[in-house]
Amino acid sequence: MASPVYVTQPFLPPLEELQPLLEEIWRSRRLTNGGPFHERLERALCDYLGVKHISLFANGTLGLVTALQSLRITGEVITTPFSFVATAHALLWNGIRPVFVDIHPESLNLDPEQVEAAITPLTTAILPVHVYGRPCDTSALQSIADRYGLRLIYDAAHAFAVEDEGGSVLRHGDLSVLSFHATKVFTTFEGGAIVSRDPQAKRRIDFLKNFGFTDEVTVVAPGINGKLNELQAAVGLVQLGHVDTALERRAAVDEAYRCGLEDVGGIRCLGRPKSRRHNYSYFPILVDAEFPIGRDALYEHLRSSGIFARRYFYPLITDFPMYRSLPSADKARLPVAAQVASQVLCLPIYPDMSEEETSRIVAVISAVAVR
Repeated sequence: MASPVYVTQPFLPPLEELQPLLEEIWRSRRLTNGGPFHERLERALCDYLGVKHISLFANGTLGLVTALQSLRITGEVITTPFSFVATAHALLWNGIRPVFVDIHPESLNLDPEQVEAAITPLTTAILPVHVYGRPCDTSALQSIADRYGLRLIYDAAHAFAVEDEGGSVLRHGDLSVLSFHATKVFTTFEGGAIVSRDPQAKRRIDFLKNFGFTDEVTVVAPGINGKLNELQAAVGLVQLGHVDTALERRAAVDEAYRCGLEDVGGIRCLGRPKSRRHNYSYFPILVDAEFPIGRDALYEHLRSSGIFARRYFYPLITDFPMYRSLPSADKARLPVAAQVASQVLCLPIYPDMSEEETSRIVAVISAVAVR
């Protein structure tokens, strides 16, 4: 029987590259609190991503929570129901009321027209997500934010290394928040970051992620412990040297899927990303009504074949009990998101994935299609 294939596996560079860094940490006894590897990783990421200011975090969710805190966001924030639940949870943790609007049927990102229609006197910010690393309509969203005096914070958990015609997509909005979780294209096992525009914004974020301390005896804000430790930073530094190779391998898997599934009736791949540089973080397909079995049945069939795809993102955030009573969670208001959530299936994709594994997954799906 073939080995199981999971939706993603972290790309782990050779252990011998990490060993000297670990030995240096052991000798220094400096484990956390903004040590030398932490500082090196921040500088290296700024250079690689082409951004000016980065603040590292222990995970992306803490980054989202702190980003909202740093801009003193209150009231209502417009966001998407089609995302990982941490997007909305970060709002609740800050006492903010999420307002959900529908997504665009092609990009699966927030639909700017729906965003503008949902603005009220209580709206203070927009929290879009670059879903699957596919850039939002950043020009339209920025125009709306400027017109109504709103803050714009991007959940860029999927968007590491993604570029549009002007450069990194992380430069858009007031802040962008990354995730370096083990499932992401760049990982520190757990981790995340906030990309900010100016040194003043970074300074406040760095205070907030360290309990609000400015020195040993001065606390200027009700911060939390969001720091990335030295071990995670060392992993990130080694990972960064291999990330271009990892993205190239992901692109090859993406192309193999597209070629293999092109003529499979009832299976629809999303259009090729329009970004100048994509990271191939996910490979979503949509299971249409003409496919012989439904999405959930295909999901179970793949699992029984040792292929562990994921239904990202199902259920919608608005289906969870802490959100479904909100007026904006009504599925009648979210027809595109509800439809996509019932159809989407993310197939395994990771740098070490073999041609045989990709071919086997395509064959399993194709065999169902010809029943």
